[in-house]
Amino acid sequence: MDSANQQPLARSKAQPGAGSDFLALWLGDVPPGGRTTWLTTRIREAIVSGTLGVGDHLPPTRTLAAEVGVSRGVVTEAYQRLADEGHVVGQGRGGTIVVSRPVQPPGAAPSYRPPSSLPTTVAPGIFDDLSADDVVDRLRAAPARIDLSPGVPDLTAFPRAAWLRAEREVIGARAAAELGYGDPRGAPAFRAAVSRWVARSRGIRVDPDDVLVVAGAAQAFFLLAHVLRDAGTTRVGMEDPGSFGARQQLRRVGLDPVPVAVDDDGLRVDALRSSGTRVVMTTPAHQFPTGVVLSGARRRELGSWVEGGGLVLEDDYDAEHRYDRAPVPALRATLGDAVAYVGSVSKLLAPALRTGWLIAPPRLRAPVLRLKRDVDLGNPALPQLVLAHLMDSGAMERHLRALRGRHRARRDAMVSALASRLPAATVRGAAAGLHLVVTLPPGTDDTAVARHALERGVKVHPLSLHRQVPGEPGLVLGYAAHTPGVVAEGIGLIADVIPGALDKT
Repeated sequence: MDSANQQPLARSKAQPGAGSDFLALWLGDVPPGGRTTWLTTRIREAIVSGTLGVGDHLPPTRTLAAEVGVSRGVVTEAYQRLADEGHVVGQGRGGTIVVSRPVQPPGAAPSYRPPSSLPTTVAPGIFDDLSADDVVDRLRAAPARIDLSPGVPDLTAFPRAAWLRAEREVIGARAAAELGYGDPRGAPAFRAAVSRWVARSRGIRVDPDDVLVVAGAAQAFFLLAHVLRDAGTTRVGMEDPGSFGARQQLRRVGLDPVPVAVDDDGLRVDALRSSGTRVVMTTPAHQFPTGVVLSGARRRELGSWVEGGGLVLEDDYDAEHRYDRAPVPALRATLGDAVAYVGSVSKLLAPALRTGWLIAPPRLRAPVLRLKRDVDLGNPALPQLVLAHLMDSGAMERHLRALRGRHRARRDAMVSALASRLPAATVRGAAAGLHLVVTLPPGTDDTAVARHALERGVKVHPLSLHRQVPGEPGLVLGYAAHTPGVVAEGIGLIADVIPGALDKT
């Protein structure tokens, strides 16, 4: 089993050395005497290879030291060595920026080795048929005082002040001609910012021209599904358990979602081979809903699978939210054009922005772009320019660091409440993401538990909703949207209804 899936369930505060999203830095087995050289080498390689470009900011020394788990002096010395070599320059309060150009094309493949209001009744029928096409929409619309649905970030933390400042700067700097119809691929400034963002945080090196801006991950998979269907694909492998919404979306397009088993190491590649499918949709950084990380061994197996012509649809939906485990790169970073990569700001800022990005393999780019142009002529440009400003100014990283602290506290509150109120339950997926999975005793009707919880004013997803093949019962519990006290109250109300639900099974 991969070590990333064996982390402690919870810690009371941020742990030094949890790793940094910047260049996926992870201290691992680096000896104390070699840390400065190691850090200098990693950053130098990123500059020389083009992962970091001219004008990119290095993280503040104090921040990077805390995230990686080294002394600030190590980072300061590494930056000084890079400055002496002419790669970076310090600008005082302006930070440390890259001034050296790469010595190989930015498109060259990087090398990477994976690290070892309270309702009294529930609208009738919501849980009667979990295969119904609109079950998630109806569940989302159902009123609840405490919504523990998965996938919702802390919307109260949206950086309103930073957004408004960036918006004023963007509007003030736009010429009238820039307010017309733009490139259907997306605003050039935002595509460039995304290419730098995914290079720094997900290990992906891509040309901005190959980034397609989309209206969230849902539109990305809509476009991919239509293009693949028109090219003759009829079946797509789906992690099981896996996202109900993604499964239904494939069915609406006319594709058959084929269940592929998931275990503690992530997607089972042997089951994928047995399925006979040539396309698979996966969530490798934090599998939905189990929360496991695709292990290094499984990544290598998947690499062998794509060599035979397979295509991976990578949903990187909440990879930024990481608390107690090492950073892992996107599959796109290691498998290259065998992967169609999808990311968005929905879990980082707010779903209401409806902004994401798709990096498709070359053979799919032209038909995907044609369909995108026909659908909407491209996303609104002004929000893209604001997002580009936030990404390039460092405001997005600062927001993410603050958000991690809030989410960690809420995660800890949920884990503690579960240990107190449901001690027999097994908790999974606590090291990252925005939700936990709680497995219940065999024979429990998790749909009945969810129904009774909603009657008490707490909204959750039964694990059965996200299964195609019957398996152990459980609940999928989101913790990010409420304060620790409300999260604990919600778990208490769920615990109160479980005995009654069991009596009805």
